[in-house]
Amino acid sequence: MAAKSRFVLQRLFNGLRTQSLWLQSSKSTSSQGRPSSLSFRTHTCGELRSDHVGDKVTLCGWVQYLRQDLFVILRDFTGLTQILIPQEESASGLKSALCDLTVESVIQVTGTVRLRPSGQENKGMPTGEIEVLAENVEIFNICQKLPFEIKDFVKKSESLRMQYRYLDLRSSQMQQNLRLRSQVVMKMRDYLCNVQGFVDVETPTLFKRTPGGAKEFVVPSREPGMFYSLPQSPQQFKQLLMVAGVDRYFQIARCYRDEGSKPDRQPEFTQVDIEMSFVEQAGIMSLVEGLLQHSWPPEKGPIKVPFHTMKYEEAMRDYGVDKPDTRFNMKLIDLSEVFSASDVEFLRSALSKPGGTVQAICVPGGAVSTGRSIWWKHFKHRNHLLVVLIRADGTLKSPLKKLLSQSVTDNLLKTTGAKPGDVLLMAAGSLHTVVTFITFKKKHSVFDLIS
Repeated sequence: MAAKSRFVLQRLFNGLRTQSLWLQSSKSTSSQGRPSSLSFRTHTCGELRSDHVGDKVTLCGWVQYLRQDLFVILRDFTGLTQILIPQEESASGLKSALCDLTVESVIQVTGTVRLRPSGQENKGMPTGEIEVLAENVEIFNICQKLPFEIKDFVKKSESLRMQYRYLDLRSSQMQQNLRLRSQVVMKMRDYLCNVQGFVDVETPTLFKRTPGGAKEFVVPSREPGMFYSLPQSPQQFKQLLMVAGVDRYFQIARCYRDEGSKPDRQPEFTQVDIEMSFVEQAGIMSLVEGLLQHSWPPEKGPIKVPFHTMKYEEAMRDYGVDKPDTRFNMKLIDLSEVFSASDVEFLRSALSKPGGTVQAICVPGGAVSTGRSIWWKHFKHRNHLLVVLIRADGTLKSPLKKLLSQSVTDNLLKTTGAKPGDVLLMAAGSLHTVVTFITFKKKHSVFDLIS
């Protein structure tokens, strides 16, 4: 009995010791996970606050500004810190080194954190309450003249940014974009692997050609006349994985499609590729909702689930396309009944043909926000497309006005719900022609005009 008790106590103490060691290991790992760990610096440039006053710190970064031989503003991916240049005669060497720096030079500064003098705080900077009095500087690299300044308010052309992409990536916006993408992908992996039990499988990039879809990029091999193809998507691989019993697969996959210079296409892109077995449509939709809700950045506000859904027939009826932009609540309105007995020749002609219809959309406040001239400029030469502006007194401003009776006008306003200051865009003809006009799949769209 005593031996058994000793055995139980020994196991208990061993368990407590293991737990204590695990907690210590967790704390150690956590402390090493700071952005300043495993590097020369003790803190990042956006980290210091009034709590650090009196601390001796080491910062590394790029020179953002040089101000009157008094301050150096140091930048890294977390933000800015003001470095105070010492003015004492004994620190003349240090002062000379800091004053001779050029913008975007890379340096390491060691100094003491102190509060800024009263009245000199910068409330626009997270580190605006403090400054670092420089005690030592090590210059890693002096920057030569750059093709553009690394400042967000400086406008650069797209071609110049792409030519010097390594400089463009230094900007705070690009730094934020890259880190935001990294965080979102990490949370997606966490949700799919740890919450939903998916397996992250990396599939081959070099494969054989698959018929159908977009054109593929080919990669020559050492065998004469033999080529690999870069996959448009891992479609065949994930089907094989389903057959192989990996019933929940995902991959952050690179895809390659040789689609020329289409404005809404890219030769390569990344997609979250997912495949499941033993599931219905509702399960897939619920999975995607949960995935986005879990990985959505908190600063962007919560995502409301379930997402709004609509059937294909509803989308085509109300918006004329199968991928409607529901941010603009401008649905197609069928006016065929309103003009069924109209004396307007082209409307009557359009409705008399098989499949003929009259459709419209109402642009709220369109007449006020854009004015009459812009509508006439873009649409005056379009056959069978009418622009109707609603005046402040409720009357119509349109070539159609003289051809409509008062009863038809009242019925038109009632059916469309148009109010003073709104614009009606109307088209008559076959359903396909009308949808093309109203949804503006051509050069100018109503969404571009009011954005």
